[in-house]
Order: sequence, then structure tokens, then C-alpha cells
Amino acid sequence: MKAVKATVTRAIPVGAYVETCDNSGAKIIKVFGVKGHKTRKGQSPAAGVGDMVLAAVKKGRPDMRKQVVFAIIVRQKREYRRSDGTRVAFEDNAAVVLKDEKGNPKGTIFKGAIAKEVAQRWPAIAKVANVIV
Repeated sequence: MKAVKATVTRAIPVGAYVETCDNSGAKIIKVFGVKGHKTRKGQSPAAGVGDMVLAAVKKGRPDMRKQVVFAIIVRQKREYRRSDGTRVAFEDNAAVVLKDEKGNPKGTIFKGAIAKEVAQRWPAIAKVANVIV
């Protein structure tokens, strides 16, 4: 996992419901933890583009429901700033469900665009993505 070059605003707090954009079988996941994120006392962690989160599957195939999965946030509505000065914002929040903790995606097809920061940080997701913004 590499560092992200952009200053990504952490826009998805713990407890948020996020849609998935892959064909893993999960439709909606609930974020309940952010991997490697430290906060102040009393502040709840939040995730941004490129962050790995722990999530529970809320809607999807019966065999996927109620499972705890790792996921990567690939799009967020809140704009963030790239190092070249451009600001990027997507029209929805989306995540990709992972097979394991190493970053291998469970699905084989991704719907919609994937942020460039995700492709740099997670090469296994970049291989499957067809549109990188």
C-alpha cells in the first residue's frame, strides 16, 4: 500500500452506508472501521478515497449478507485536492469489496470510474478498472 499524493478529505464516517460498484454480490455495505486511521479522543474515524475500511454487508446476495468484509473506497462526493491543484468530486460514494487484506478485489467487473489515487495505491484494483479518472 503506497501513500496517496493528493490531500484527500475524509468524507465517509464510521456508520455510513456505501454502495458497491462491483459484481461481488454485495450491494450496500455499512462502514464500521477504517484500517490504519488514528483520531483524537472522542472523534470517530472517517475514510476517504483510497482508504481500506471494514464493513458489514447490508444488502446483496443471501450468501454475502451479514458478512464482515474489507473494502476500498473508490469514489466520494466530497471534493478533494490533487497535488497539481485540480479538485476532484464524483457524483456518488462507492466502494469495492476485497477478497483478502492484501487488496485483491472479489469482483471481476467495476461499474463507473475509479479515482487515480486508488489505482496508484492498490495495483490489483487498477488491473480490473476500465475507467480511471
